[in-house]
Amino acid sequence: MQKQYYYIFLFLFFSFQILQAQQPKKPNSVEIYNQIQKLNFLGSVLYIAAHPDDENTRLISYLSNEKNARTAYLSLTRGDGGQNLIGPQLRELLGVIRTQELIEARKIDGGEQLFSRANDFGYSKNPAETLQIWDKEKVLSDIVWAIRKFQPDVIINRFDHRSPGTTHGHHTASAMLSVESFDLANNPTVYPEQLKLVKTWQPKRQFFNTSWWFYGGKEKFDAADKTNLVSLQTGVYYSSTGKSNQEIAALSRSRHQSQGFGSTGSRGEETEYLEFINGERLIDKTNLFEGIDTSWNRVKGGKSIGELLTVIASQFDFSNPSASIPALAKAYTMIQSLEDNNWKTLKSDEIKNTIAACSGLYLEAVSKDQEVTQGSLVKLKIEAINRSATPMQLMSMTTLPENKKTVVKTELKKNILNNINLELQLDSNIAYTQPYYLKEKGDEGMYTVNDQKNIGKPDIIREVKVVFNILIDGVEIPFERTVVYKFNDHVKGEIYNYLDIVPEVTTTIIDKISLFNNGKEKYIAVNIKAGKDNIKGNLQLELPEDWKVFPKQIPFEIEKNKAEKTVYFEVIAPKYPSEVTAKSIAIIDGKRYDREQTVINYDHITKQQVLKPAEAKFIKLDLKTNGQKIGYIMGAGDEVPESLTRMGYSVTLLNAEDITPEKLESLDVVITGIRAYNTVQELANKQAILFDFVKEGKTMMVQYNTLDENVPANIAPYPLKISRDRVTEENAEMRFLAPNHPVLNYPNKITTKDFEGWKQEQGLYYPNEFDKAFTPILSSNDKGEDPTNGALLIARYGKGHYIYTGLSFFRELPEGVSGAYRLLSNIISLKSDVNLPPQKIKQ
Repeated sequence: MQKQYYYIFLFLFFSFQILQAQQPKKPNSVEIYNQIQKLNFLGSVLYIAAHPDDENTRLISYLSNEKNARTAYLSLTRGDGGQNLIGPQLRELLGVIRTQELIEARKIDGGEQLFSRANDFGYSKNPAETLQIWDKEKVLSDIVWAIRKFQPDVIINRFDHRSPGTTHGHHTASAMLSVESFDLANNPTVYPEQLKLVKTWQPKRQFFNTSWWFYGGKEKFDAADKTNLVSLQTGVYYSSTGKSNQEIAALSRSRHQSQGFGSTGSRGEETEYLEFINGERLIDKTNLFEGIDTSWNRVKGGKSIGELLTVIASQFDFSNPSASIPALAKAYTMIQSLEDNNWKTLKSDEIKNTIAACSGLYLEAVSKDQEVTQGSLVKLKIEAINRSATPMQLMSMTTLPENKKTVVKTELKKNILNNINLELQLDSNIAYTQPYYLKEKGDEGMYTVNDQKNIGKPDIIREVKVVFNILIDGVEIPFERTVVYKFNDHVKGEIYNYLDIVPEVTTTIIDKISLFNNGKEKYIAVNIKAGKDNIKGNLQLELPEDWKVFPKQIPFEIEKNKAEKTVYFEVIAPKYPSEVTAKSIAIIDGKRYDREQTVINYDHITKQQVLKPAEAKFIKLDLKTNGQKIGYIMGAGDEVPESLTRMGYSVTLLNAEDITPEKLESLDVVITGIRAYNTVQELANKQAILFDFVKEGKTMMVQYNTLDENVPANIAPYPLKISRDRVTEENAEMRFLAPNHPVLNYPNKITTKDFEGWKQEQGLYYPNEFDKAFTPILSSNDKGEDPTNGALLIARYGKGHYIYTGLSFFRELPEGVSGAYRLLSNIISLKSDVNLPPQKIKQ
């Protein structure tokens, strides 16, 4: 059964980083003072790269915390094409995780997060291919939109726009598009439809954030001419927080847990280098904002606001932050009198947060339920408390999106808790909660987001909120709070989640891939989950007419919300090969519900709900297997074991301590999961046992590993060197180097058709040097490149077989690629009696 709920319990030891991402911030005096300092700086920087974890957190932290600049990271993609070290989620579900990891990283380093609609379709070797798969015009328009909306004074590219082919194609493409957009953003004839919502904008200057990596080594960089480079001393120590800039940056980078980017903080001097690319050159190469008025003088009528904020900062009382409230309330009023502009909007929000922090003003709207359906009446518990001596009055509350105002006029006395019950009526057509960019079907290179206002937003768009209108020192100030749900966990304590809008019913076809290869019917399990109490309807499994389904529909009735029920359909496949999509449809009172709910719940990110079509792939194929018993050593995490079980094999998951001669004796084949040697350090000490297993006539298959120090030199019984070779074009021609080898003939006859329909890539990290004991089976290459022959290497060792493969079985099997199943069956079926005589064991 494929699980839809994933729970990883990761312990966080960061003094200022709370366990659950949604808990309200409660700044201390130092943090409040820093907020006031930042109120008085009106300068901004936009950092641009391709993926989550491409960003330089040291530079983002420095600009945000040392320079007080508004700093954002524009990641063109959400990282969907990467691997996942913490769970089985790939593609768009991995993108959801990595999106949240970026949001959490920015909470630590002080930056903001933006995106384009570009989809990370996997590794690309050059920007030409990248821009062909991405819709270049749309991605370029998204960058121009981001510049016009964010209005950066300075743009910094992570990558060099002049070096195509030297790094990931996405990397170079991000820099090329950034450079192209620098002047386009100020051209009113470019994407004029955007100008209904934003104004043209011209950044002052643009840089490339270079480093020794781009020079090919530290020695070469040290020897390079740096006269054209801007140097920033980023090794700052923040005495008020007790952390160095590098320590904050390391905490931020460590949020990328799915990519294994835990980072150790450092201390001491450190320099970041920027190469000038566009705009007005610097005379003072230590001041990025040279020639830019970063004071309130840049805003018409803003001079007096800046002067007042300077006084507020100079008179700030760390033992009594509330003493600043009257002056801050006055500054808020002055900001509201300004003409509408970008800084007015931004600073209004900032100063409201500062006023709340100074007063210890705690405002919260908590739903009785974590999940509700369209049209529900949501019961809220309101908490409002003023923990300062400043007089305050809760005048009213406005519930959104219904925009209903409830007059309260309650005095918020010092440290007296006010609990109020409130009801919020949801519209019957309110949108379900899910990542907005997944609501409509995209394509390989782009997500579909048709509403211009939403393009670039990082997170789920949550509509259900409460606005608290509070009179403070004679000034009425609105404070907006998103509705949350919370409960107490006996181990972790207070746990927060957001309120989610869910369908009345969701369904899940349990097995996402079903193989029909023996001519028999299959019983297909479908799980039904109630989104509210007392649901009643009929469930249908929709398939093409040549696939037979019994019964046509199954009635269901579920009494309790969140309760689940599993039903079974009998399915008979046609006699000929066929691949179809099965759809699960629940019908209640004539309304069709076709969504499957996937919940992603890791401790380091906000809980996420994704609603995808309730679908599965059914495959009638010619697949022959033998009844081998397989031991699987999990690495970074993949769904290959489930696929093996689907094929009819008996699969045992092995930990490192399970690798003993006694426990391996009953197995026929041992397979290591992706990056197993990278992630399971103890595995290197088990090689002798595994090689003895092979020597006795068994089979060992090793899937790809990356280059790192954990991979032992003796990963194979014969010399083998892993490289960065890969074939990213999934439809690249596949050539057979050993067409008569049993792996291409037994028990399934493999042809080039078996390599059609592969997803994202053919494979990665192929060995490029290997002993003559290995037989290379396959050869392919991306356009314009030399052939790579290391995709599938097979060697006899004693009576058995050792196989090393970089083929992306971990991607292809969950996608239901028939040829991947057939080839894997042949690898598993390798036996000494259908192969060449045993080779001599190298001593």
